[in-house]
Amino acid sequence: MKKTSTRLADGRELVYYDSRDDVVRDAVDRRPLDPIATTSEIREDVLLGDRVAVASHRQGRTYHPPADECPLCPSADGRHTEIPDADYDVVVFENRFPSLAGDSGRCEVVCFTSDHDASFADLTEERAGLVLEAWTDRTAELAEVPGVEQVFCFENRGAEIGVTLGHPHGQIYGYPFTTPRTALMLRSAQEHAARTGGGNLFDDLVERERADGERVVLATDHWTAFVPYAAHWPYEVHLYPNRRVPDLRGLDEAARTEFPQVYLELLRRFDRIFGEGEPPTPYIAAWHQAPFGDPRRDTFALHLELFTIRRTSGKLKFLAGSESGMSVFINDVPPEAAARRLREVASAS
Repeated sequence: MKKTSTRLADGRELVYYDSRDDVVRDAVDRRPLDPIATTSEIREDVLLGDRVAVASHRQGRTYHPPADECPLCPSADGRHTEIPDADYDVVVFENRFPSLAGDSGRCEVVCFTSDHDASFADLTEERAGLVLEAWTDRTAELAEVPGVEQVFCFENRGAEIGVTLGHPHGQIYGYPFTTPRTALMLRSAQEHAARTGGGNLFDDLVERERADGERVVLATDHWTAFVPYAAHWPYEVHLYPNRRVPDLRGLDEAARTEFPQVYLELLRRFDRIFGEGEPPTPYIAAWHQAPFGDPRRDTFALHLELFTIRRTSGKLKFLAGSESGMSVFINDVPPEAAARRLREVASAS
């Protein structure tokens, strides 16, 4: 992997990640951009103990532009975009409309390919491996940024999810605090260790799912994918490396090598859940990594959670009264049935 860092016209950082070492990235951003001015603010909810990012400047962000005006495509034919070069493999840059900025953290955009009409599932294994290297490198870089406590790499895919740009891309958030979901996991792991005399909750969970097998979707030498026993979403898969590590930096070479094959297969199965002729399945793919400063970080297990809000053909799972008002999910699809369906739509060997 070759990494080239540069700056956009308004001072934001942009980083190219290339598979070839001989690529030269010296294109200059020629747009007449004003310096970025953000109003991101973190406020604490004293009742729930969590935090809310208030970012009013995001009201003006780019919203569903035509394909020929996509800001994530390479610059070409006199049209200048967020990526100055005429082509790229993988690129990461600071978000122009960040939810978190300055003392409130950092937001980055990850473009997986220059092909506007592709999706992550269309990538080659080599390109998916390069994306993994970019996620890992950004985690390492943001770990050194003062005030960043946790790094969250994720992809929102599909208009139903709320995506405003159709180009295949994801995001990376550097939070200045430990997120509520991670705090709950750490607390549950601590309680499990106390209850079992030192057992690790994540290890025991993966071992139990592999032994039972009913909810396992895919199991390889280095990764295990399963539908959780208490899945919140209609189709939800959790992907764990078989050797527990706290974040992406800890993955060994064997796990890194196998990841593209495993992950691409999961994404392709997601697009086949509802049968032929159906539109692409909307999904969220979220990496869960340990916060940097927590003394329990070594007990945490890196994992990816992949889920869709589509519950059946043409119907979405809405977060209605119980979910939105009380955070109690009601799942219409039994996890065992979801796992069975995801096994049925495996790629032909």
